[in-house]
Amino acid sequence: MAKNEKVLRFRLSIDVGGTFTDVCAIDEVTSQLRTAKVPSSPTDPLTSVLNAISALEIDLAEVRLVTHSTTITTNALVTRDFPPAAMITTSGFRDVIEMRDGTQEDVWDSFREVGKPYIPRRDRYEISERIDYSGRVLTPINMDQAHDLAQLFTKRGIKTVAICFLNSYANASHERAMRESLLAVAPEMEISISSEILPGINEYERFSTTVANALLAALVSSYIGRLDEALRNQGYCGDLLMMHSGGGSMTAALAQRLPLRLAASSIAGGAMAAKYIAKQCGFQDAIAIDMGGTSTDITLIMNGEVRVVQQWCVEYGHPISFPSVELATIGSGGGTIAWVDKADALRSGPHSAGADPGPAAYGRGGRNATNTDANFYLGRLGNVLAGGAITLNAKDAERAITDNVADALELSVLDAALAIVQVADASTASAVRLLREARRSLSASAPLIVFGGAGPLHAVAVAKELNAPLVIVPPHPGNTSALGCLLVNIRHDFTAMFQSLVSGIDPGALEDQFASLEREARERLAFEGIPDQQILLERAVNMRYAGQWRSLTIAIGKGQDSIPDAVKRFQSDYQSQYAYLNPTAPIEVYQLALTATGQLPEVQFRKHEVIGGAPVRQSQRPVAFDEAGDFIATDIYSRSSLSAGMIVTGPAVIEQLDTTVLIPPGFKAQVDEWLNLRVSEVP
Repeated sequence: MAKNEKVLRFRLSIDVGGTFTDVCAIDEVTSQLRTAKVPSSPTDPLTSVLNAISALEIDLAEVRLVTHSTTITTNALVTRDFPPAAMITTSGFRDVIEMRDGTQEDVWDSFREVGKPYIPRRDRYEISERIDYSGRVLTPINMDQAHDLAQLFTKRGIKTVAICFLNSYANASHERAMRESLLAVAPEMEISISSEILPGINEYERFSTTVANALLAALVSSYIGRLDEALRNQGYCGDLLMMHSGGGSMTAALAQRLPLRLAASSIAGGAMAAKYIAKQCGFQDAIAIDMGGTSTDITLIMNGEVRVVQQWCVEYGHPISFPSVELATIGSGGGTIAWVDKADALRSGPHSAGADPGPAAYGRGGRNATNTDANFYLGRLGNVLAGGAITLNAKDAERAITDNVADALELSVLDAALAIVQVADASTASAVRLLREARRSLSASAPLIVFGGAGPLHAVAVAKELNAPLVIVPPHPGNTSALGCLLVNIRHDFTAMFQSLVSGIDPGALEDQFASLEREARERLAFEGIPDQQILLERAVNMRYAGQWRSLTIAIGKGQDSIPDAVKRFQSDYQSQYAYLNPTAPIEVYQLALTATGQLPEVQFRKHEVIGGAPVRQSQRPVAFDEAGDFIATDIYSRSSLSAGMIVTGPAVIEQLDTTVLIPPGFKAQVDEWLNLRVSEVP
């Protein structure tokens, strides 16, 4: 080794959230985990990324791999902060993304409004061309119109274009010709074509996904380019991987082509961390709850895997047909506002005080009562948060609770604060219950894995509502999404149309189609530097009863028994999910799916020797609990002082830099060999 050559000993992960940017680094030599948290910069996320790395005090020249998750794509879709954009489609079909598919999520909610299309009608253009469902050209593309549109877009300053032609999944030649015509005039233009973004039937979903992808292309391409340059300027020489919504990672180059896959990447990171923690603690099933400042995200781990859905949305009415971890999100977090409605009922959320002005206790001019204000008044939070970065003001918190809740309901401030927290807990438990009931095969003994800055304060109360026997709080709850980025492999999802009744499937044609997908997957992973022996390919088929639109993704093997076995699994899963079974109804396959995983070296965390011993409290203060209904003397512990094997018995509060853990009377928290807190009822 050259004298000045550095040892590549670290793997680094960065999660950019709306309020904080979190970073984790694992030292592959010592298995030591380092974490840091810095405020996010809404105007320039790159600044907060570099600040977070600086806070770790490591040399980027010693980092082997960087994985990154971010909320910039989700935020862009929510705020609609898009560059000048246009859509080109088949003549007569420019209103598909506005007409939608005629369905709604809740048939009883006739007042729910759908957001306007991401690209307004005046910027949606038609061109003469037509291909039928089999890929046969009915009307050749009018290249004169294509050239005219290219000239028009240049004059109008259009930066990004979505090309969405009817039946292009069966024949992409027209979309490609349109793209070439645009690039010939404006080579710097960002272009997404639906035959590459989502090669499948259902033009509404295909058009919607392609439009959203196109709108994010310029933003993500610029951000990733600047980030990659900044990392290399500081000595980093490895690859930059981006976390995606399906619970895997992909190269920066692919992320620039498929930027929409980065939406919900931060949430996916938390879900994958929860999966790892569940396995670490010996559980196949678990419920992951990530409660931050504004919202709570709930994910299920079943049979050792995070559930993945094939379609979801950031904004209702605009489907995204890329795989994503299944989750339920509610407006319940530390900054969630408590309010009294016209019927004198106490409500919680969905509105939040945000980071600015934040809860009233922050002393920044906030007037609304939030969960943070209630927890602070109840003594559950100390006077400072985030290691002293935020100092809480007791008078402001009490005033907000009095003015907004206590006076309106004729309650004492104590009872009002307890009620605020109880309503928030019930809201979270209700959301978990709905998701759990929809997945009947989830084990009744599944623990709650709770993280996020606000989660551990509410964890035990939510567990009691759900009769969950155990709560697991990871060592760094506020950095869990960043931790998840350390744990994932490279993952790609491929699909191909294959419409046939099960009874009429040609096994040879099925095998040929899967073989084609597998060749494409191996080529992509090989290009990304993954050796063939580290590639895992998993086949699946999307199946449904003939005539239905609702489908299930079913794993399928190879050989002559693969189709009958898949049918059995479909019937079993369909009955489990929808409580319905029709053994004689015809079943059809309409799409093939392939998950390609490039397996990275597994992260090894340090396992601590269980020594035990009595924990030493750092202080004591009055804390109000539901069980007591009043303030009682409560021991306060620093989590950094707790060793593996120690047991903290409630009532107690455990404080750390990124969160506070509440242990009510009648409960205990035991530190395991991985430094997780396992909270359960005292026998």
